[in-house]
Order: sequence, then structure tokens, then C-alpha cells
Amino acid sequence: MSLPFVDYERHGRTYAAHRQPDPTIAAAISTALDEAQTVVNVGAGAGSYEPTDRSVVAVEPSAVMRAQRPVGASPVVAGRAEALPFPDKAFDAAMASVTIHHWRPAAAGLAEMRRVAAGPVVVLTFELSALPAWQRYYLEEALIMDESRFPSLDTIAEVLGGRARVERIRTPAACTDGFLEAFWRRPEALLDARVRSAQSFWPLLAPGAEERIVGRLADDLRTGAWDRRWGHLRNQDGFDGSLRLLVSEP
Repeated sequence: MSLPFVDYERHGRTYAAHRQPDPTIAAAISTALDEAQTVVNVGAGAGSYEPTDRSVVAVEPSAVMRAQRPVGASPVVAGRAEALPFPDKAFDAAMASVTIHHWRPAAAGLAEMRRVAAGPVVVLTFELSALPAWQRYYLEEALIMDESRFPSLDTIAEVLGGRARVERIRTPAACTDGFLEAFWRRPEALLDARVRSAQSFWPLLAPGAEERIVGRLADDLRTGAWDRRWGHLRNQDGFDGSLRLLVSEP
């Protein structure tokens, strides 16, 4: 089956504005990297979650995404996860943040991460089945398509080999990284086209689907239907949802 592909040269222009690294997630990644002093960040995008206390080399295929990296960011190489331009065990560790679902195939990129890392491979990803119930309700037609892009945690662990562990990361109430689940108690944010422009699945939908989904959510927020069913979420300070950090030790 041919998996959908996001063209970041067209759809990646707003990521730096809306996908700011969240401190809770950044801390979990830093801990997982352990004592590694040299790190390769694969599928690095605009540079979210790159540690500043280690030597990092980023790899990113999209010129649009590379151009959004902040002044003073780690050096970046134009390249793809599936064919990393480095020798075996060139780095103490490898990391990938919310990107493996874009690799074709994901297994090739994961194998390359394992090849170039002498130590841990750290992968931040999602289990979409654990998204908030309201997001699965409104986005059902989108998620059917999107789930096909995400390798399972078991598959990731198998490809990386070694000893793998999975950490569940609680999504904060005011999460600053604008992926879908970040707005688990702030549904109004998804009505903002600027927010949606930094989420990769919207461009993959059939014509008219985004408008239908957003219109239905807007109507239910206006009438109070959303709050009658899911308003209790607004009082929580975090959500145990789909965010996963898989750490594979050699």
C-alpha cells in the first residue's frame, strides 16, 4: 500500500511559529539521552527538542524546514533518514522527534539510526488509538488515514533491536508544541487555520474534509455540545494520552 506523503516545501512554512518545544517533553528526551555527548537529530525539522548541552548534528531533507531553524542552532545536514551520510557508530546517541511517520519506509530510517548510534536511540512518537476521545470522534475520517503512517511501538522496538523501553509522557494542559493532542482541553485552537497549518495530516485529507471536520467542531463549541460531553477535560492539568518515548539501548 502506498502511504500518503506530506510535501513540507509547500506545507511546512509555519512550523517554527506553532511547534515550539514543550519543557516537559524536552526534559524526558534529555533524560533518555543519558550521558551521550554527541547526538544526531534525524528528521530534525526546525530544531525542536535538540539539546543545547551536547554536540548535535541535525539531518533534515526540507529546505523550508531547515530555513526555520533559529540563529545559533546546531549544524544541519540536508539528508534523509533512510540514508544517513555518516559512518557506523559516529554518534553517542540518535534521536527523532515526531517524524518517523514521514519516513519511507520507517524501518529504513530506524535501522540507519541504530547504525550510526553507539548508544541509545530515542524516538518520540504517538499511539493514535490513545488520543482524546473527542479528537477521535471529530477526526475519525482523518485518523483512519493517518494511522497507516505510524509504525507500532513493537515494530519500532523490533527494528532497533537491543533493549527497548517505552515511556508514556503526560501532555501538559498548556503544551507549547502544537501537535494535535496538545489541544486536548483547548478545542477552540483547532478552529485556527494557522494552528492546523503546522499539523501534517490536514494536507493529506480529501478535498472538503478539513472544512467538514472544523465546521462540525465549531458548531458543537458554539452550541455547548462539546462542553456537555467533554467539558470536564478543561479542569485537568494534564492528559495521559498518545505521546510515547521509545528508548532503545544497544
